Amino acid sequence: MTVAAPETMVPRPFRIARVRRELADTFTLDLVPEDGAAPPAWRPGQFMMLYAFGQGEVPISVSGDPAVPEVLTHTTRAVGGVTRAMWGLKAGATLGVRGPFGRAWPVVTAEGRDVVIVAGGLGLAPVRPLVLAVLAARQRFGRVLVLYGARTPEDILFHTEVRAWRSRFDTGVAVTVDRATGGWSGPVGMVTRLVAAGGFDPAAATAFVCGPELMMRAACEALVRKGVAPDRVWLSMERNMKCAIGVCGHCQWAGRFVCRDGPVFDYGAVRDVLPLAEV
Repeated sequence: MTVAAPETMVPRPFRIARVRRELADTFTLDLVPEDGAAPPAWRPGQFMMLYAFGQGEVPISVSGDPAVPEVLTHTTRAVGGVTRAMWGLKAGATLGVRGPFGRAWPVVTAEGRDVVIVAGGLGLAPVRPLVLAVLAARQRFGRVLVLYGARTPEDILFHTEVRAWRSRFDTGVAVTVDRATGGWSGPVGMVTRLVAAGGFDPAAATAFVCGPELMMRAACEALVRKGVAPDRVWLSMERNMKCAIGVCGHCQWAGRFVCRDGPVFDYGAVRDVLPLAEV
């Protein structure tokens, strides 16, 4: 007897509508369904499983604009066999898509409060939908700060868009780099220095953090030291997700499954286990 696979396990074919080279090793894919039906509804912070036929499948957070639901956008770095295969694809090629999966950024809980968004490196991609959602409903929030750290000025992701956010009168944007090159005259140092500089009310702030784990630990602690409540600090984890539905066990983490219980967690709940590599 043949048993039908659950819908969540069957990739849906999507056509690559556009490929953008963001950085030397980073690219963005705009995907549209091949069957002409609407893409799956998703929320900022969720991820999809993208399948490169003949290569394998990887989890990638959605980096698109929630106001443009007809296009599914993903930004990633070519670092493994699957993403390197995707790097070589052109517009018109087909990928399999499963999802959306995971816990989204709790944007609604930040309404009426100051919003602090802290990102490092490629971590700007998963928070881009969050930034766009907040800016689209700007009147619902207090002060809005986007704090971003990159290795060098050449590694600043979404460079043009970050400049556009910075040009707004109702949003604070600060960018720092680990190493200044090419005449860079902005801040140099860890993104935690931007957190320490303030510009928001810690008692009335909700923070969202995404980036390398070391950076997230440091940023979360800097926010807490500043006075933000740990359960008002949210971070996105991505640890070895495979099935995306909490069955295979690859992303088990301290009694949780990152794919099912995350990837977004409140810092207060994971503060004690975040420094542990194997739990």
